Amino acid sequence: MVSTVEEVRQFRAFAGEVMEEMEREGVPFRRDVRLGVMIEVPGAALIADVLAREADFFSIGTNDLIQYSLAVDRNNEHVANLYQPLHPAILRMLRFVIDSGRAAGIEVSLCGEMAADPRFAMLLVGLGLRRLSMSPRQIPEVKTWIREATVSGLADLAASCMEHSTAAEVQENLDSYFGCLLPSAASAST
Repeated sequence: MVSTVEEVRQFRAFAGEVMEEMEREGVPFRRDVRLGVMIEVPGAALIADVLAREADFFSIGTNDLIQYSLAVDRNNEHVANLYQPLHPAILRMLRFVIDSGRAAGIEVSLCGEMAADPRFAMLLVGLGLRRLSMSPRQIPEVKTWIREATVSGLADLAASCMEHSTAAEVQENLDSYFGCLLPSAASAST
């Protein structure tokens, strides 16, 4: 869990030392290895613009990012209702990470349960993500729903979601948009 620029620099230096050692020993290796950063803690998300200058790519780990940002254990049934992927703070962090990666010209992907919900996936695409990781069984449904929308429509959706003050308001906005999509997506995904 990277939270500082120093960690990235130390890892790069270590990787460089290993490559030099392998070269001295005549061990073949790829020189074009890309080194990325998992954005899983609020500290990393909030300095994504700085980390983007040090990394070759980002992967946003939403499960941990949400849990640590909202100080809630997603596996604890007593507080599980506080685990809110659509919390405005989470959406703002996601947007900042995505925008920082784009500005630096690096790839940003997302892994975690968030992308498995078609409504959330559409919001993520609207925020600018183009690489989403999810359970293979979720792919057909998410793909079907995203195909029913346009990139500009999803960008508008994301912009409207960013204006809300609560996760419930964002959810209501997503549900309304989701309900307006063509019924063919619903029948194709079942």
